[in-house]
Amino acid sequence: MATASLMPTSNIFHVSPTFPASVRTRASFIVASSQQPRRRELLLKTAVAIPAILNLKEAPTSEAREVEVGSFLPPSESDPSFVLFKAKPSDTPALRAGNVQPYQFVLPPNWKQLRIANILSGNYCQPKCAEPWIEVKFENEKQGKVQVVASPLIRLTNKPNATIEDIGEPERVIASLGPFVTGNSYDSDELVNTSIEKIGDQTYYKYVLETPFALTGSHNLAKATAKGYTVVLFVVSATEKQWQSSQKTLQAILDSFQL
Repeated sequence: MATASLMPTSNIFHVSPTFPASVRTRASFIVASSQQPRRRELLLKTAVAIPAILNLKEAPTSEAREVEVGSFLPPSESDPSFVLFKAKPSDTPALRAGNVQPYQFVLPPNWKQLRIANILSGNYCQPKCAEPWIEVKFENEKQGKVQVVASPLIRLTNKPNATIEDIGEPERVIASLGPFVTGNSYDSDELVNTSIEKIGDQTYYKYVLETPFALTGSHNLAKATAKGYTVVLFVVSATEKQWQSSQKTLQAILDSFQL
C-alpha cells in the first residue's frame, strides 16, 4: 500500500515537476481554457469601443445640407433666378485651414448640396495634401451636377505661388487635371474648346469637353485657376438628356465661378 508524505501547506496547489508531462499539459490546458471566455469578452468590448472613440474625434467634413439651396442661400444680385453660393471657412476643411481661397458661383434654387466623404474631402491631410480633393458638390437630377476640386500646386509646378499662366497653356493644365473632370480618364480628343478669361487680377482657363465614357457625364464644362498653394478646378457635368434641356443654365453656372 502506498504511503502519503506530508508537505508544507504553501505547496498544496503546486504541480510537482516529477508529475508526468501529460498531467502538466492537461492542467495547463484547463487553466488556459478557463481564461478564453474572459479574453473573448475583453476583445469584443475593445472592438466596439474603438469605432466609438474614432467617431468622437472625427471632425465634420462640411456644413452640407441635403435640401434645396434656395431655402438657405440668398438670390444672386446679377440674376435673381439664381442663388449665390459664397464659400466660407466652415464649409470645408481646406477653407478652414486657409489652404483654398474662398470662391463663389450661382445655382438654380432647386439644386441640392451633397455630402462629401472624409476620404474625398481632404479632411485628414490639411493643410499639406499630396493629392487633389473635392471641396463642395451640388446636384439636380434633371439638370446636372457641379463640383469644386482643389489640387496642390506642387502637382503641376515647382514654382511657389504660381499663376495659372505660369503652369502652362490651357491644354497642359487640362492634361493634368482631366481625370478629375471625367472621374476616370482623359483623352485630348475629348477637348472641344478652350478659352481664357480675366476677372480682375485672376486668370481662368475654360474648357468644353465631350466625354462619352466619363463617369461624371457625357458633357463636361470646366474652369481652372491658381492662387496661393492650390489650383482650383470648377466642373459642371451633365448626361446627354440633361445637356439637351439645361445647356444654357449649366453654362451660366460655369461663367459665374470665381475666387
